[in-house]
Amino acid sequence: MAVVVVTYNRADLLRSMLEGLGRLERPADAVIVVDNASTDHTAEVLGSSSLPGLQVVRSEENLGGAGGFHLGVRTAYEQGFDRIWLMDDDVVPHPTCLGVLMSYDQDCLMAVREDTRGRLVEKAATRFDLTNPLAIRPKTGMVETAYGSREAMPELVEVENVAFEGFMVRRGIVERIGLPDPSFFIFYDDVDFALRARRAGARIWAVRDAVLVRQLDFDQQHDLSGWKGYYMYRNLFAVHFRYGENALVRAKPWLIALVVALLSPLRSGREGRWSEARNVIRALRAARGMRHLPASSVD
Repeated sequence: MAVVVVTYNRADLLRSMLEGLGRLERPADAVIVVDNASTDHTAEVLGSSSLPGLQVVRSEENLGGAGGFHLGVRTAYEQGFDRIWLMDDDVVPHPTCLGVLMSYDQDCLMAVREDTRGRLVEKAATRFDLTNPLAIRPKTGMVETAYGSREAMPELVEVENVAFEGFMVRRGIVERIGLPDPSFFIFYDDVDFALRARRAGARIWAVRDAVLVRQLDFDQQHDLSGWKGYYMYRNLFAVHFRYGENALVRAKPWLIALVVALLSPLRSGREGRWSEARNVIRALRAARGMRHLPASSVD
C-alpha cells in the first residue's frame, strides 16, 4: 500500500503531514512525495525526514496538482502497489486512519475530513447532478451538509465525487480507467477521476471512522478574474462537456459563459471590469478541447 503526496511550496505543512504519516498505527509500505518544483525549503524537509519508505519524485516544473497526482499514481502503479492513498500536503491523518480504511474490502474509499477544531468539513458530494440543466452547480449535496457531524454519519456513506485528500483507490480501478488526467492542472481532476470510476461501475464510500484533519480552512472564494478563476471555469466546463447526461447539460457551459460575460462589467471593479468576461470566454474555448475522455492506458 502506497501513499502519494503532492506538494508545492508548503514545506511547513508538508513537515506536519509527514510526521502524521509517521504516527500511523498501520504504516504505509511506501510514501511517494511528488515535489512540484518547489522553491522554498521543501527539499530540506524531505531530506531530513526519517519516515520509512519515503520516496521523493521531483518534477523539474510545476505540473499542478493534477499533473503531480498523475505522476505519483503512475509511480505507485509501476511499483506494483495494490492500494494507492492520495494526499494533499495540508492534511494530517489520525493514527488509526489508514488501518480503518484497510479494513474495508472496497475499490474506492474516502477518509472523512475535519478541521483542527474537530468539526466535520467533508465536502465530497452525496449528489453530483449532471442530469439537470438548471443546476448551476452540479454538487447539490455533500457529506458536511447532509450530516452536520461525524457522529451523525452512518459507518459508510456513498459519495459521487472525491477530493484527492484521503482518497484510496485499488490498482484494478486504475487499470480500468487510467491515471488522473494531468490536463486539468488544478481543480476538478479528482472529480473527473471519480466520475470515470463510477462510470466503470465502482462505488465510492466515505468511511466515518477514518479521520483526516485538514490544517487549513477551506477557501472557495477564488478571484474569478485571475488565473485560478480561469482553471475553475475551464475545468467545470470540461466536466460538463465530458459527462453531461443530456444535450442541455452539455450546453450549460455556453449559458454560464454568456451570463458571466454579460454580468462581469457590472460586478467587477474599474481595473478588472472585463477580466472575468475574458477569462470565462477563454475557459470555454479551452474546455472544448478537453471534451474527450483521456486514454485509459497506464502502459
